[in-house]
Amino acid sequence: MHNKASITPSTSPALVISQEALHHSVNTLNYLREKSGCRVLYSIKAFPFIPVLQWLKPHIDGFSVSSLFEAKIASEVVVKQQGIHLTTPGIRPNEIAELNQLCSHISFNSVNQRQLFDRQGEQTFSAGLRINPKLSFAADQRFDPCRLHSKLGVSVDEINRHSFNGLSGLHIHTVFSQSDYAPLLQTVDKLQRQLGEHFSRLAWLNLGGGYLFNTIEDHQLFIDLVLTLRHQYNLQVYIEPGKAVVGDAVDLLATVLDCFDSDGKMVAVLDTSINHNPEVFEYQRQPNILQNDPQGKHKAILVGSTCLAGDIFGEYRFKQALKIGDKIHFPQVGAYTSVKANRFNGYNFPDIYWLDSENLQRLKQYGYDHYQEHWLAG
Repeated sequence: MHNKASITPSTSPALVISQEALHHSVNTLNYLREKSGCRVLYSIKAFPFIPVLQWLKPHIDGFSVSSLFEAKIASEVVVKQQGIHLTTPGIRPNEIAELNQLCSHISFNSVNQRQLFDRQGEQTFSAGLRINPKLSFAADQRFDPCRLHSKLGVSVDEINRHSFNGLSGLHIHTVFSQSDYAPLLQTVDKLQRQLGEHFSRLAWLNLGGGYLFNTIEDHQLFIDLVLTLRHQYNLQVYIEPGKAVVGDAVDLLATVLDCFDSDGKMVAVLDTSINHNPEVFEYQRQPNILQNDPQGKHKAILVGSTCLAGDIFGEYRFKQALKIGDKIHFPQVGAYTSVKANRFNGYNFPDIYWLDSENLQRLKQYGYDHYQEHWLAG
């Protein structure tokens, strides 16, 4: 097993993908597949890096996508027996023909969206409907798909027997970063009570994502639930993990560019920024670093290198006073970092490395040409 603190890419900042961590995630998912018979779709919005998709391909049953571009990337990787499952609030009319060809399953987000596809003629995909079960579990409304006035799915209270005409499946997604199965059990119980009489007309049920399977010790509740759905209603059951697959598998490594006193506190400027981990600023989170020592005598405020005053990671403690050239290691930033990253101030994206049991290999390096191309006309 690698000592993360000793990983030293030749360039900085750098994102390092750990094959060992990916193995740990897929081993958990394979256990669930084996014991329950569920099918696993990787939700590529978490980290759509094609080498990762290719590595995951033998371990999953397909991909979950949220846009035409994600569907197109997935189509470059999937094999014949795998599927591409789409659900999104925003489908443009000029995308329908391509999505019809690319996707094996589409869960409509609204009645209007379903009618939009129906007007286009013959459909080659398995049609489903995203359901809003009207059950909220997230304390923070920004993460709650079932919040008041939600844009995600058709209210379970508005569905009747006619809604099932032409449908092959239902899709739900009610949680974010959940570490137990209680919300899933409550949600499926409500669906069974309100819609269960129609389940026998369906071929599949997609339970969505948002569950951190590696943090849950006992999976028996999930296994029993899936087995019941499969045997009682003859449903194929899907799950869509994203963060649960890659969240722990990617780390960000940075270097201290400058250190100085600011109003009596030490400030350390890094060669990364919150633009490489945008949720730090979006949700005002202080990310973990491996070098933090709660008993350390030396404090420093870690900041990014952009001109945004709020480009701040937080204040940390260290055993030794930080100095220029020191390395800072942010672990477990695999989900929703690269896909949200930006080049504010013209600072480059981190290089991307692959860490296996034998070596550290650089897979991606960005340059000025990528930045220039983004801003060229045409």
